[in-house]
Amino acid sequence: MEITSVTSPRLRLDHHLEKEGSKGDNGETFELESSQNVSDHSYQFHSMNALDILRETVRILRYNLYSFMIIAALLLCPLSAVLMSNLLVDHSIVKRLTVRLLLVAKTSGLPLRPFIKQSCQRFAEAAISSAMCFPLFITLSLLSKAAVVYCVDCTYSRKSADFSKFFVIIQKLWRRLVSTYVWMCMVIVGCVTTFFVFLVAACSLLSVMGVTPDLIAYAVIVMGLVFSVVFAYAIVVCNIGIVICVLEEVSGPQALLRAGILIKGQTQVGLLIYLGSTIGLAFVEGLFEHRVKTLSYGDGSSRIWEGPLLVIMYSFVALVDSMMSAVFYFSCRSYSMEASEGECQSMLETITVSAESLGVQ
Repeated sequence: MEITSVTSPRLRLDHHLEKEGSKGDNGETFELESSQNVSDHSYQFHSMNALDILRETVRILRYNLYSFMIIAALLLCPLSAVLMSNLLVDHSIVKRLTVRLLLVAKTSGLPLRPFIKQSCQRFAEAAISSAMCFPLFITLSLLSKAAVVYCVDCTYSRKSADFSKFFVIIQKLWRRLVSTYVWMCMVIVGCVTTFFVFLVAACSLLSVMGVTPDLIAYAVIVMGLVFSVVFAYAIVVCNIGIVICVLEEVSGPQALLRAGILIKGQTQVGLLIYLGSTIGLAFVEGLFEHRVKTLSYGDGSSRIWEGPLLVIMYSFVALVDSMMSAVFYFSCRSYSMEASEGECQSMLETITVSAESLGVQ
């Protein structure tokens, strides 16, 4: 089934804000224009850059603030607190994994420079944290992403978010969501594993050829930069795949394939969104590491308020990231349907209506 409308989200919201400014301060209802009311198709369909998507996200957040704050408070804040504090991480396992990674690096001819040691430690922490927190990712994180997509869809459908309907919807979509998320994890693990195998093989080959350690280190940096772009693209595809799983009748590898096709022509925008979100999350994480975990100033009494504040900040950045992924989906959808006309019923609304007709409460 199709989404609610093929009109560009930015244009619909901008048009609404113009109407709102002419009417006054009555902004309680979120009136969006139908694609049938726009006669100029060259104006109707616009691709959105990263800044436009951020502005659109802020508008949606402002018009549906209550629903998004509930999602952040009930789902994202507990997850962020556990992730940032590393409550579930066994540091002895992290140390052992770090040592093994350093041994592999030394064996393959890599010079054990400070950035190599730090990279091994960071990767070990991230790997152990992801493994230990997987139950939280597949419950709280997945629910939060689905709830954000539902609220964004309701906003574009000119309907208020009803969490009782959301729970009816999530019961029908849960298996599809879990299936897509598992495939998403396999894609990410596959990318990381392929990179490390290629990295070790390349470093070993360069070492056998007699290349100096300094040149090997530079080659590792270049390969790391290339991998970062590929990894970022994979994350963007996976995030859009989750959105597609909620809004369309596809899941698993089909959803990821559909996402890869959908973002063609908009890849740069998706990468910029990922870069901005990653920088924001890393910045807050760094503050938490310095101000809460590491006692490098005073008596540490400020941890009482700085810790919760940084958790809230981290949750807000994660919320905005999920919202931008949903808005990016609608933008790509509008961009890829330039030749289409008319309106279609929302996928989520269709599920709700069918559930209510069957007497599901």
